[in-house]
Amino acid sequence: MKRQAMTPKERVSLTLSHQEPDRVPLMLSLTMHGARELGLSIQEYFSKAEHVVEGQLRMQQKYGHDFLNPFFYSALEVEAFGAEVIYSEDGPPNSGRPLLNDISDIGKLHPVDVRKSGVLYKMLRAIELLKEKTKGAIPIMGSVTSPFSLPVMQLGFDKYFELIHFNRKCFDQLMGINESFCVDWANAQLSAGADAIGYADPVSSPTIIPRELYAETGFQIARRCISKIRGNVATNFASGKCLPIAGMIMQTGTMAVVVSAQEDLAELKKTFGKKLALVGNLNGLEMRRWNTETTFHSVKEAILKAAPGGGYILSDNHGEIPFQVPEAVLMDVAAAVKRYGQYPITNQ
Repeated sequence: MKRQAMTPKERVSLTLSHQEPDRVPLMLSLTMHGARELGLSIQEYFSKAEHVVEGQLRMQQKYGHDFLNPFFYSALEVEAFGAEVIYSEDGPPNSGRPLLNDISDIGKLHPVDVRKSGVLYKMLRAIELLKEKTKGAIPIMGSVTSPFSLPVMQLGFDKYFELIHFNRKCFDQLMGINESFCVDWANAQLSAGADAIGYADPVSSPTIIPRELYAETGFQIARRCISKIRGNVATNFASGKCLPIAGMIMQTGTMAVVVSAQEDLAELKKTFGKKLALVGNLNGLEMRRWNTETTFHSVKEAILKAAPGGGYILSDNHGEIPFQVPEAVLMDVAAAVKRYGQYPITNQ
């Protein structure tokens, strides 16, 4: 029997409580596609909060997904510290030359006053406007980069791994600065109207570092930070695997985890059970080449594996769908969720 239609907020709330709503919620992480909707370059699009707001609202109306994503770009956070950002015509803005030239420069790094940063204000303003225009009916997903992963943009991979392995005193100093920033930035977004925070922590994935190193670094940092964030948190390993560290993830205080296309949803569902909700795990890179048949098959398979019993949000596996994914594929994903995601889930 078809259930009464719910608002996105009602649908997501029940799902995160591991109950079955009317259908599986859909999160389309379309951070750049709004530029195309408005006929703007990506750089122009991110120059004003109002552009992002209009882009998000138009895409939500077009695809009918259940979240609004005011995220600008990952490099926004190091830009707030003073780093350069390099724009692309068909991809996300990226951080340029590392902010810190050497490990010794960590001592010169000063915390960012989140509420006085013009760079960060744009995203906070976008959240405020989205909340005002939707009157809270559609969940707004904020985002922070974990203190443990941010140094990839601050120092570069090579110097950062040198820091982790050979200079724990400076590592702890940098983590102190980054943890304070992460918590302040997350709570500022929640105060502006975000309903939850995505905690992006790719370096913690066993795809990048050994489980043992995560246990003494990223895991401890996540526990400290998430305990201070005044709202719900979803941890995102940005396409990286998470099964080998599942037990620790469940102890961080996160309520959901974005899972990799490299791992099986059925195994993830069994492992996390009702302790954490799953978000994912459509392969965003492969979506660039999908046809309708592939799209419907991929969505159906994901739903059958992870949706029964609630606790599952269909999304991509990275947290940002590539700009090159065609509109037709996105429309097919939305249509497939409506076809196969109605509760109770059946192999129709």
